[in-house]
Amino acid sequence: MGKVLLLSVLAVALAALVGERYIALSHLSLAFRELTQNHLPNCQLIKGIEFGSEDITILEDGLAFISTGLKYPGLPFQPDVPGRILLLNLEAGLDPIELHIKGDFDTDSFNPHGISMFTDEKDGSRYLFVVNHPHHNCQIEIFKFAEEEKALLHIKTIKHELLKNVNDIVAVGVESFYATNDYYFTNDILKTLEPLLSISWCDVVYYSPEEVKSVAGGYPSTNGINISPDKRYLYVSNILKHKIEVLEIHENHLLSPVKDVALGSLCDNIEVDSETGDLWTGCHPNGFKFARSDPNDPPGAEVIRIQNIHSDEPVVTVVYEDDGSVLIASSVAAPYKGKLLIGTVYQKALYCDLK
Repeated sequence: MGKVLLLSVLAVALAALVGERYIALSHLSLAFRELTQNHLPNCQLIKGIEFGSEDITILEDGLAFISTGLKYPGLPFQPDVPGRILLLNLEAGLDPIELHIKGDFDTDSFNPHGISMFTDEKDGSRYLFVVNHPHHNCQIEIFKFAEEEKALLHIKTIKHELLKNVNDIVAVGVESFYATNDYYFTNDILKTLEPLLSISWCDVVYYSPEEVKSVAGGYPSTNGINISPDKRYLYVSNILKHKIEVLEIHENHLLSPVKDVALGSLCDNIEVDSETGDLWTGCHPNGFKFARSDPNDPPGAEVIRIQNIHSDEPVVTVVYEDDGSVLIASSVAAPYKGKLLIGTVYQKALYCDLK
């Protein structure tokens, strides 16, 4: 009888815990939020992009690098071809080309995620850093961009025990970067339990050939990361808390929190305007819809702009919003000369005029 009573008490406690966590997760994922249409003018879908444009970075001369073909547990569409890096010259049209990869590199298992570009001030060389998940593992690839050949020369593969499950990356040197770890667990089932358990063990890692260390932590989930134009601050998407974290960079590469800015959405990658310092982010306005990915009830898309983020009153603006009829699962937004390039996790890419 005692054992039965104990099991009953445990069952009730477990049900209460699950119920409480479900309510909390519903809040965290904005489960009941409905979208309105807030479109930009003169939008065009980019031809040839059908399996995602998960991350995008645009250089000052209009060269846009796009990662596509991400295969990841839980995504509704898993392309049967390897992932690719596309190049789109925004000064010459909207026809992306695939960048050929040269060197000792397994292109068949290429599964690109977050990307970042670094320009070496010494000689102008450009290096593309790519988060790669071959066979659902995690490693960082460094490529040198050969513009005349329209190719990527593979330089180095980086693996490290602190780079458990990297989501995004920002390069700060020819071989150094900051990266966000998204989840601690690598098992797919356990990953889904982390938000329910409210575990806060995701972190930001600094990597260089001389030093690798965790430099900020205590997040339930970290996603996009980028750096301020003056190189003094990092911006990190604390996605389940609907916030952008502002972190100051110190000489020892450690980070200290400065502030956070509430966005009201689950925001993915972050791009920073090099001239204004404005932050642009592609967001998932309804986390449950994104997780379910029902084609009859798509998760939709949202782009948010943050102006004057270091001021006492940052300006947060929803620049674009769609219910899924045009764009699904927006993950990044990058401005260029009065236009905006919006990418998605597993679907298309959209190019619009800014109002």
